[in-house]
Amino acid sequence: MIFPEQYKTVGVSHFIPDEDADKRIYFLTEYLIVENSDGNDTNYSLYHAKHEGDQLLRDVLSLELLASDDEIIKYDKLLNIKDRAVLIEIAHDLCKGNVNTVIFTGIDKHVTFVHKPDLYAVLEIEIVDVIPPEPSWLVSVVRRIEASGIFGDLTVRFTENLTSLKQFEGDNTVFPCSASGLKGKCLDSDVITENGHLLVGCEISKSLFESRFPEIEYSFVNICPFKSDVFKPSKPFITRCCRSEKSGIVKINDITGAVVHWGASEFEVANAIWKLAEELRKQ
Repeated sequence: MIFPEQYKTVGVSHFIPDEDADKRIYFLTEYLIVENSDGNDTNYSLYHAKHEGDQLLRDVLSLELLASDDEIIKYDKLLNIKDRAVLIEIAHDLCKGNVNTVIFTGIDKHVTFVHKPDLYAVLEIEIVDVIPPEPSWLVSVVRRIEASGIFGDLTVRFTENLTSLKQFEGDNTVFPCSASGLKGKCLDSDVITENGHLLVGCEISKSLFESRFPEIEYSFVNICPFKSDVFKPSKPFITRCCRSEKSGIVKINDITGAVVHWGASEFEVANAIWKLAEELRKQ
């Protein structure tokens, strides 16, 4: 796959420099898209350019043809061309038959392209969380940040690995907090006087239960991402934990992921994802 890191390295021309009297090219240009129009139709050619010199306009050394004519199509909608994952996915869907290159135009009218798109270049990160609420808190935060375009340069897509705690609802179930709205009892508002309850929570919940009700016998389902009985990450992930000291880049089941505090800010979540992507790219 060829997908320029920055669209400033992509030039657009109506002629081929090495066939013209002026055989110079702008110093930033690494790739050149040449538009060939006959009045009715426009065809395109894509070249990899090499040049020499130290001026703004430099002498062309060579132009390597990468694709031309029916191998190239131009996407007809303006996009955020910094969102690399979206462009790769669109190009992959459009590259059928002879087509191996898609040209994209940004909302700022700058141009880039994807040549021979490869979906494996898109890093998939799993959002591991529990519901309710729906959408989950972490999904809501990540999707809002994603919509802002801040992850565009990371070439990532997000999937969701969510566990519904409603499966444990019941009169004898104890949840950590009444804010969840789950049907059952809650550590922050109810008094447990009988044996046989099911506590659904983490190690902190377990410690609180035993501190409040030391004589009560109970069973326990651990939903801490580090020791969960009900869900495991299946790929690189971001999740949350109520213990801030566990935040950072971690491994769970030998899978690398990022952990943020239960009440992390949008900035902290975005920063954790950036650090995770950088770590995964090193592997």
